[in-house]
Amino acid sequence: MAYMLNYNLAVPDVDDAGVLAALVAEGDDLDVLVTELHDWSLPTPAPGWTVAHQIAHLAWSDANALSALRTPDTFSAELGRAETEGGGYADKAAAAGAAKPRSVLLNEWRAGRAELAAALLDTPWDHAFPWYMSKVTPALMVPLRLTETWAHGQDVFDAVGVAHRPTDRLQHVASLGVLGRALSFAAVGLPEPATPFRVELTASDGQTWVWGPEAAAQRVQGSAMDFCLCATRRRPWSETDLTATGEDAQKWLEVARIFL
Repeated sequence: MAYMLNYNLAVPDVDDAGVLAALVAEGDDLDVLVTELHDWSLPTPAPGWTVAHQIAHLAWSDANALSALRTPDTFSAELGRAETEGGGYADKAAAAGAAKPRSVLLNEWRAGRAELAAALLDTPWDHAFPWYMSKVTPALMVPLRLTETWAHGQDVFDAVGVAHRPTDRLQHVASLGVLGRALSFAAVGLPEPATPFRVELTASDGQTWVWGPEAAAQRVQGSAMDFCLCATRRRPWSETDLTATGEDAQKWLEVARIFL
């Protein structure tokens, strides 16, 4: 059977942008927040998920990525469970992890993310291994792990009522959102518009990050933070400062997502 590679996304050939270091830093920032938080039973914006569920999900996802990388035959059993359990697959795993003592879960998450980062560092950037519905390489897996860490971290920041400070690491999240535009449309059964898009996002330091031709009629503009919140489905477009010029651009912000 033929498999897609990296969901047919045009990912970079090398880690010139330091995305692996960004993944480690993102996990460390979240670690500081949850270490200081003693009550992990606080509800987060995800229905039925507490802070403990969020950390359990990240630990479980890291473990799955490590299994896929090191023992792909073992990971195939996980793919079978995902197919069998359907929509409740991730919820069940999060609940199992959240039931562990806080100290145990925290240590498991720390050890797992460190082990995954080390394994990815030792893996060629173009090495393909199995993942959900596609084979992937570290070129995609690393920004995916960064994005998921940031997004579930956002849920924890929201639960605690603390502002999630934007950093230049958001450029990796935003890039994945722009790169996966076709997947956003496909997720809701729509073809990707053929017309080019221009994306202009303002970073926290005042820089502007741009994608697409300058003359494109379909345009998305606003803060990088709001685009990332929208693309990870942490905020609806209507609750952000993003502006969309063109019908296709408006539709994209309505359906934008990074996770299928």
